[in-house]
Amino acid sequence: MLINSSQNSDDHPFPYESVLFDYQRSTENSRKMINDLIRESIRNMIGTKGPPVAFLEPAGDRGLFGPESVAWKVHEDFISMMIGGISSLVLQALHPKALAGIWDHSTFRTDLKGRLGRTAFFIAATTYGPTEMANSVIDRVNQIHNKVFGVDELGQPYSATDPHLLRWVHITETRSFMSAYECHKNDSLDWRQKDQYFKEMAMLGNRMSATDLPMSYSDTEAAIASYIPELHFGERAKSIIHLLENFPSNLAARPFINLLSRAGFNNLPEWAYPIIKKPIPSKLERFAIEKSIKFIGIPIREALKDGVAAHSYRRVYKQPSSR
Repeated sequence: MLINSSQNSDDHPFPYESVLFDYQRSTENSRKMINDLIRESIRNMIGTKGPPVAFLEPAGDRGLFGPESVAWKVHEDFISMMIGGISSLVLQALHPKALAGIWDHSTFRTDLKGRLGRTAFFIAATTYGPTEMANSVIDRVNQIHNKVFGVDELGQPYSATDPHLLRWVHITETRSFMSAYECHKNDSLDWRQKDQYFKEMAMLGNRMSATDLPMSYSDTEAAIASYIPELHFGERAKSIIHLLENFPSNLAARPFINLLSRAGFNNLPEWAYPIIKKPIPSKLERFAIEKSIKFIGIPIREALKDGVAAHSYRRVYKQPSSR
């Protein structure tokens, strides 16, 4: 039986607009659900809660660096910062005196999420926070350091106010963050911008009582290499690395966190692998991890685009908040 399609269309018009609206609404709801799941997984990973509304005020406050800084650009990318954070923790664990401070005076081994959450807040507050917030966080950490001292696993005295140890912590962090950003963010920086990042971060390091800080990428690499004779891969360092390789997480977040952990170990300088008794990652392994990070980074960056940096831009440029 033949049907007059034109007549049928006139009598019963197909609700294209309604279907399109339903599709768009369904897509938006699905995207929101995915974004909420991603944000919840990340909060579960680092122990943070809620949107960063504290960064919205006072209006016009540029903080310590300001939005034109390279630090704002580099620290805005959550993925490369997490990868860099893991590799910097590995490097810091190799210095027995630096590790002793964490071992003796923190809950790192039993509350890794809390430790990462506090570190993430310190970086966020000092990079993006209003001036009063940044200064308050710096003063609080310096006060804590005054109480951190003891004897390391080799029987040597240590103090968290030692400028030499503070320099080690600073240069391993800044090198790790920049290296991860280079590898995993498709936003290339020229050598001047990279060196500018280390100059900017030296200002923060000096506020933390670190001294003789390098002002360029190459000088930072050289400064890190000068510490190699002081490093020690003892039982404490082994336990920290085991913890980072088996990051505590819920089932849903585990594949993502394991990928970040592997990328963090791939972000180490090549001289570190013989010390921690691991093979240098092959080109194939690096390629696979980088492609995986690139793929998973798309929805993660989308889910986190209204984070600390976005709130801080609104504060500086006096834009209305989305609250």
